[in-house]
Amino acid sequence: MRPALGIVLGVTALRWLLLAFDATDLYVDEAQYWLWGQEFAFGYYSKPPLIGWLIGAVTTLAGSDSVFWVRMPGAALHGATALILAAWAARRLDGRAAVLVAAVYVTLPMAALGSLLISTDTVMAPFFAAALYFHHRLTETRSRRFALLAGLAIGVAFMAKYAAIYFLIGVALAALRREGRIGWVNAGLLLLAFAVVISPNIVWNLNHQLTTFSHTADNVGWVRQDNPLAALHPMGAVEFLLSQFAVAGPVVFGALLIGLWQPGRGAGLWPFIVPPLAVVTVQALLGEAQANWAVAAFFAGSLLAVAVLSGHRRWITASFVVNGAIAVIMPLLVIFTDISLDGKVKLLDRQLGRASFTNQIIAISRQNGNLPIYTDNRDILADLFYTGRDAGLTVYATAPKGRRPENHYEQRYPLPDGLSGPILVIATTPPDCTPTPTPIALDPMGGAYSKWGRAAYIVDVGCLYAD
Repeated sequence: MRPALGIVLGVTALRWLLLAFDATDLYVDEAQYWLWGQEFAFGYYSKPPLIGWLIGAVTTLAGSDSVFWVRMPGAALHGATALILAAWAARRLDGRAAVLVAAVYVTLPMAALGSLLISTDTVMAPFFAAALYFHHRLTETRSRRFALLAGLAIGVAFMAKYAAIYFLIGVALAALRREGRIGWVNAGLLLLAFAVVISPNIVWNLNHQLTTFSHTADNVGWVRQDNPLAALHPMGAVEFLLSQFAVAGPVVFGALLIGLWQPGRGAGLWPFIVPPLAVVTVQALLGEAQANWAVAAFFAGSLLAVAVLSGHRRWITASFVVNGAIAVIMPLLVIFTDISLDGKVKLLDRQLGRASFTNQIIAISRQNGNLPIYTDNRDILADLFYTGRDAGLTVYATAPKGRRPENHYEQRYPLPDGLSGPILVIATTPPDCTPTPTPIALDPMGGAYSKWGRAAYIVDVGCLYAD
């Protein structure tokens, strides 16, 4: 483990150093996670609570809410995941494989990106990996201690992202082989520990109209349709599978696929790889799927890829060259943000201009007596709360009259009844007021809002109620 530790510490330290020069703004999801961290709860609108707790704890201990401290845990979490997988590889394969697994995982494109943007996948990763390790120890020893530890670990992973449920599917599939069976008592203990850990989030959802579960169903989409096959999209499945070559790197994902076709290599590992890939491929076939929705496959997948590549020096070298280059390029892109392929649109356009746009809105509000601000756009709301955290201004979202809230801001900060006086509205078209309000121009600064054409309008709040 010493060489593995050295590799991971070196990569993590370098990532932190480069992150200190990050010139991008928080993305909309990151800003939302930061806001969750300002108010402890056992659940939030669209995700389980662990990411909010983590960001809240780190920024509190650091005494800073800067972009660096919000994103800082990412590199550490992926580093920890790499070491846990190395420990698993040392037991399942050998010492050389442990070093390779640590190096392969920590240089995966998904780990490189997850070290630059804080996400629920990243927070889930080390706990999912720990559950895999403890499950392996459980199959070796049948010790009840490891059953409880596996249940606790995957419970914490579930509190980061519901995709952790793939582990339980994997445990059931692993039991198809005698070597993968853990016994009914241990299975019960594992599930009991899992249930205890996740119970606060379950209770929170029951008390909040199953908000998080409903949002997850909205993302799946087809489950709410009368005809689930209505949006059948074969190319969507193909596109999703091709995107996995970018998530894990072309050599690693190629080796993983080869390993799945070789029963001897994939035995014991495929139950934790195939379900995420299969489920999300079906989702892509029936609706839409994001490339990162199957990252749970690449924890066990890293071991399988190394098992295939370890005997082929040229291929594993090629893997480190390709993924290593990506791992270096990614943090450089967030430092040198003016890079553009066509000379017009910057590569990281979506992560630029958010803070400057928000500061323009804050300035208009202050110039007009600290007007409260209203908008129906989640991106703008997210950054108003983050960039405007010390501005002392009131921000409102649309009030969800007669329907479920569509985002966290509608749930927690809806425009209340009974307000009076002027309010600053940020919208693409003028509010339906008489007389028609005069637009106040906002400069998108060539960033995330460059194509939106939004302006600011000062109106009487009464016209918003009428509208």
